[in-house]
Amino acid sequence: MTPEAETATLDDLRRRLSELDRQLIALVAERKAMSEEVARVKRATGRPTRDYEREREVILGVRAAASERGVSPALAEQLLRLLIRSSLTTQEQASVIARGAGTGRRALVIGGAGKMGGWFVSFLASQGFTVEVADPAPGAAGTRVADWRSTDLKHDYIVLATPLGMTDAILRDLALRRPPGVIFDVGSLKSPLRAGLLALKSHGCQVTSVHPMFGPDTELLSGRHVLFVDLGNAAALAAARELFASTMAEQVVMSLDDHDRLIAYVLGLSHALNIAFFTALADSGEAAPRLARMSSTTFDAQLDVASQVAGESPELYYEIQSLNDYGAESLEALSKAVERLRASVLSQDHAAFVALMRRGRDYLADRRSLAERRT
Repeated sequence: MTPEAETATLDDLRRRLSELDRQLIALVAERKAMSEEVARVKRATGRPTRDYEREREVILGVRAAASERGVSPALAEQLLRLLIRSSLTTQEQASVIARGAGTGRRALVIGGAGKMGGWFVSFLASQGFTVEVADPAPGAAGTRVADWRSTDLKHDYIVLATPLGMTDAILRDLALRRPPGVIFDVGSLKSPLRAGLLALKSHGCQVTSVHPMFGPDTELLSGRHVLFVDLGNAAALAAARELFASTMAEQVVMSLDDHDRLIAYVLGLSHALNIAFFTALADSGEAAPRLARMSSTTFDAQLDVASQVAGESPELYYEIQSLNDYGAESLEALSKAVERLRASVLSQDHAAFVALMRRGRDYLADRRSLAERRT
């Protein structure tokens, strides 16, 4: 075959591949439309949005079909899981909209021009709330005022999505004004807000506190946690939880002190570990491109997480480390763990090193089995 003929054949093959790609996208669009119909039927029959047993059956079936056609079952499963996630997102959002819990009601999001504030603006608007944003920064959707104090504060919900350093002062100011609606913050820590939250409580306000354990880019809440801090007002707690009733988020209720004690490990420890990791790399004298050429699966996975942490706000991450009443506990635990690892290696203590590995394996296995039982 001449070079010209080979080029023509290659061009033809590429055109056929492009056509197959277009057909795949068309099928994905058709599947998405069908997901919306599935969501409607589930709502009409009272069935939950997510059916784990059905997902398992579908995935096993697709893996078998892939094997029969000479396609990698792992590839087929990855593709299907992406489609299932897209389908669940469509169904969850449709359920939130259809429920219309906010129809005829008002919400104020203080700090609504920020990333997490913007998420709550969209979330509340999708439920039918008339959302007002109080934020001096530009870019907020919906009705916007620069200062929340210029509003009538007669909203059904007042959400504080402000920087942690200024939230407590706003809470205390709100307490003096005694708004009638449900008030909650969405901060990552609660101990710095203790005075403001208790001021609202003592002034008879409907106050609780919420911590969404996900970022502002999150679309699907299945598998995500939303933490609710019980401050003693059952009605406010129930009203805040009701906002997430039509989603698949897992709701966890706890006390203020329990929240920050656990967050010291869930956020504080994980952040500190990754900061230490990329600091050690930066101080190693080894250029990043050179390390990339020698990377391993474990290194790449850790580097991906560390890169995400490095891209976050240093100011926010400093607040999470420094403002938590229980933050020193997790940092001390990390320091001791590193020292035990270091000592076992430098002293050639094989038994101590193996014990560290086995203890960690047992701990993580218990956590994994608990997670599997929940699903």
